[in-house]
Amino acid sequence: MRQRGVRCSPWRFHRLVVQACAQLPLVVQQHLQNVAITVEDEPLDDMSGDGSPLGLYQGTPLGERGTAYSLVLPDKVTIYRRALLRACHTRRQLKAEIELTLLHEIGHHFGMEDNELPF
Repeated sequence: MRQRGVRCSPWRFHRLVVQACAQLPLVVQQHLQNVAITVEDEPLDDMSGDGSPLGLYQGTPLGERGTAYSLVLPDKVTIYRRALLRACHTRRQLKAEIELTLLHEIGHHFGMEDNELPF
């Protein structure tokens, strides 16, 4: 029986994330000012409490920012490479999961909770 997971070099994986960012609708890209998109192999610890997350949003959602919101570090979307590699069987599936994970985490930037996300 084949072990679950797909192989992809860190460089190639990063390239897939960059491509997924470039394919975001222009209106979404325009609202991602001061947001860093990063790739890490694994989370430093299990901050989510639900196993191995595929991604993580850290920051203040747009709708929660008040008038005093200034001089802050960029919000951060992190995509976890090894978790996504384990979750996928093919490169095509990996590409789709990267895109979905990116959209999911960006949804949090726009203030959407998991149950409100359309994906």
